[in-house]
Amino acid sequence: MAIIFGGASVLGTLFVWLRQPIILAYIALGLIAGPDGLKLFADPGHIEAISHMGIILLMFLLGLHLHPRNLWQLLQQTAAVTLLAVVITTAIVAIALITLFGISTTEAVISGVALSFSSTVISLKLIPTTTLHHKRTGEVMISILLFEDILAILAILLIYNNEAALSWQTGFLPIKTALFALAAWWIVRFIALPLFKKFDTIPEYIFLVSLGWCFTAAEIAKAIGLSYEIGAFFAGVAIATSPVSLFIAEGLKPLREFFLILFFFSIGAQFDIFETGQLLLPIILLAAVILIGKPLIFRVLLTYIGKATPTNAMEMGLRLGQSSEFSLLLASGALSAGKLSHDTAMIIETAAIITFILSTYLVVFKLPTPISPARKLRQD
Repeated sequence: MAIIFGGASVLGTLFVWLRQPIILAYIALGLIAGPDGLKLFADPGHIEAISHMGIILLMFLLGLHLHPRNLWQLLQQTAAVTLLAVVITTAIVAIALITLFGISTTEAVISGVALSFSSTVISLKLIPTTTLHHKRTGEVMISILLFEDILAILAILLIYNNEAALSWQTGFLPIKTALFALAAWWIVRFIALPLFKKFDTIPEYIFLVSLGWCFTAAEIAKAIGLSYEIGAFFAGVAIATSPVSLFIAEGLKPLREFFLILFFFSIGAQFDIFETGQLLLPIILLAAVILIGKPLIFRVLLTYIGKATPTNAMEMGLRLGQSSEFSLLLASGALSAGKLSHDTAMIIETAAIITFILSTYLVVFKLPTPISPARKLRQD
C-alpha cells in the first residue's frame, strides 16, 4: 500500500503539474513498479483481485441512482444498438486479422469479441456525476455497458463450455438474471429497508449494511453463473426506490476511489512492453480499429436506432470508444482453454491496454470530465 499510494501521490502530482490525466499516473506506476519494471511486485495478481472490488462498488453506486422502471425502459431501447455494435466491431477485427495476418478464423473471432466491449470503469470514471445520474447520456451509457456485461458472460460461457452446455446455460441466463433481480428487490424491500429505517440515526450502521449487501449480492450472482458486476448493480437498483440510496452513494464514493486506484495500477503492472515488440503491427492495427471505429459505429447506431441527437451520439461514442476489462479476462480464459495462442492473447491484452490509455487522453482533452486538465472541461 505504501508503494502504490505513496508512488501514486508522487507520480500523480507530476501528472497534474504537467496537465495530464491522473488515471494514467496509476497505470504508469504499475509499469514502473511491476514485474517488468523495478520488480517491486513479483506477482500483481493479488492486487488485481483486490482492485476488482472497485468495479463492484462502481456498479453498486450506478444501481443506486437508477430506478428499476427506468432501467427496463433503457435496456429495451439500447439492446439492438449494443448487439449490433458488438457484432460489427467483432466482424471488422476478425476480417482484419484473417486478411492481413493469417490468423485462424476461431482466434480472429475470439479476438474481435474480446475487443468489442467497452470499459465500464473508464467510461463511467470519466463522465461527470451530473451527466451520469441526471441526463439521458449517462443513462444510455449505463444500459449499454450493462447489456455488454451480459454478452460478455455469454462469451465466457462459449469459451469454457461445450456446445450442449452452452445452449442450456444461455437459455437459462435471462431467467437467472430475472430471478436474481426479483430476489434482490424482495430482500431490500422486506429486510434491508426496514433495518435502515429502524437504525437511521447511526450512519456507520447504514454504511456497514450497504457494503455487506453489495458484496454478498455480488458473490451470490457469481455463484449462480452471472457476474460480480451484475450482482452489485442489481443490489443497488433494488435500493434505488428509497431516498436512502443517495445517502449511501455519497458515503461509498471515497471507498470506490481507493479500489479503482488499485485497479489501474494492476493494469499497468500486467503490461509487458518488451514481450510485445514483435507483435507491434497487429497490436497497433487493432488499437486503431477500436479507437477510431467504435466511436463511429456507436455514433451511427445511436443516431439512427437509439434516437439520440448527433451531438449526444458522438459524445457517447467517444466515451465508449475503448476495449473492456473483459478483454483481458476473455484473452486469459481463451488461452487457458487452448482456444488462443500465446501471441494472439498478447495482441488482445496489449491492444486493450493501449485503448485504455489513448481513449482516456481523447476524452479528458475533448469532453467534460471530473479530472480534465483544462479548467473549462472539468466538471464533477
